[in-house]
Amino acid sequence: MIAWVFRLAKWSAIMGGILLVLLTLMIVASVSGRALIDVGLGPVPGDFELVEIGTAVAVFFFLPWTYLRGGHATVDILYSHLPRWAKHAVVTLSDLLMLALWLVLTWRLWEGMLEKRMYMESTFILQMPVWWAYALCLVGAVIGCLAYIAKNLIMFGLASYPAGWPVEEAKEH
Repeated sequence: MIAWVFRLAKWSAIMGGILLVLLTLMIVASVSGRALIDVGLGPVPGDFELVEIGTAVAVFFFLPWTYLRGGHATVDILYSHLPRWAKHAVVTLSDLLMLALWLVLTWRLWEGMLEKRMYMESTFILQMPVWWAYALCLVGAVIGCLAYIAKNLIMFGLASYPAGWPVEEAKEH
């Protein structure tokens, strides 16, 4: 089960990366279209709406893998001088607090999605239902919750890292 969560988080990060590449290509096409408006081209309609939504989705898809890989920022000026037991306490407390935060965030995304769907709110130019963006972000949020649950289970000795996970990396986190 834990290995499945790690694979899911990795694939969601890959999908987030593909989404960012597609957004970049769309931005290039839109800017090029604006520059070539005299020859009949133009910007991509709703480009700023697509960038806004796509960036939010990509971030939610990246965060679970970032967490599992230990890629979040830390304040090493204090943390690096703490004894081993204090470092473990800080990591444990922060991981439990982040799990609680992710659970609340996921719940509020769910509620927001239902509200946007109920009122049929849509984007200004593309008239795309806003709840679609909430639904995609919700997928990443659920994967994030699973990642935090998996890592907490590992931290409390109730599960182990997947086979092939770098041992040095696991010891640091």
